[in-house]
Amino acid sequence: MNGAHDMGGMHGLGPIAPEADAPVFHHSWEARVHAMSIASPTRSNIDAGRHQRELIPGPEYLRISYYEKWLTGLSALLLKHGLVTPDELARGQADAGSARATPLLAAAAVPGVLSRAGSYERETTAGPGFKPGDRVRALNINPTGHTRLPRYVRGRTGVVERCHGVHVFPDSNAHGQGEAAQPLYLVRFEARELWGPDASAIDTIRLDLWESYLAPA
Repeated sequence: MNGAHDMGGMHGLGPIAPEADAPVFHHSWEARVHAMSIASPTRSNIDAGRHQRELIPGPEYLRISYYEKWLTGLSALLLKHGLVTPDELARGQADAGSARATPLLAAAAVPGVLSRAGSYERETTAGPGFKPGDRVRALNINPTGHTRLPRYVRGRTGVVERCHGVHVFPDSNAHGQGEAAQPLYLVRFEARELWGPDASAIDTIRLDLWESYLAPA
């Protein structure tokens, strides 16, 4: 979807200033938000979580910090799925008579879960529609739902460098419409193709793009 979260290529937001020796968490509450997000039953669909954060109104999204976005999205998902009531969320405490569920992630299981890499790659008998060296054009779409196709690359032409195999399609998975797995490609775009003649003649950008985002150029 189009929104304030899709900031790639936009002017006026200031330079990126990496923090030297930045800690993993700047405040203890950030670690708690991270832990709650991983342990939440809503974690089973990471694409839905991303889309929920995209639904934060633009002015609020730009005002709050990274983990405040996580907490806002998680709170909305917990309410949406009936896992908490508005009153429980406001008080930060479960109602005395509420049902108790088995935790999705027990404390003893945390090290194993965090050290085990997950994968969204899937098996399929269908071959990829593009191969390395093919020129492709990113479609100029404006979906109302979740997408991983940035606005600044839509309608632009690039070259396929690699096929990563078949992966879950986030545009479908985010909305509970199935994984709809399809080939995922590494596509190289010239900076001047994206931002015009004032961009560097030697700079390029590479994006991982799903097959349905692309058409032959």
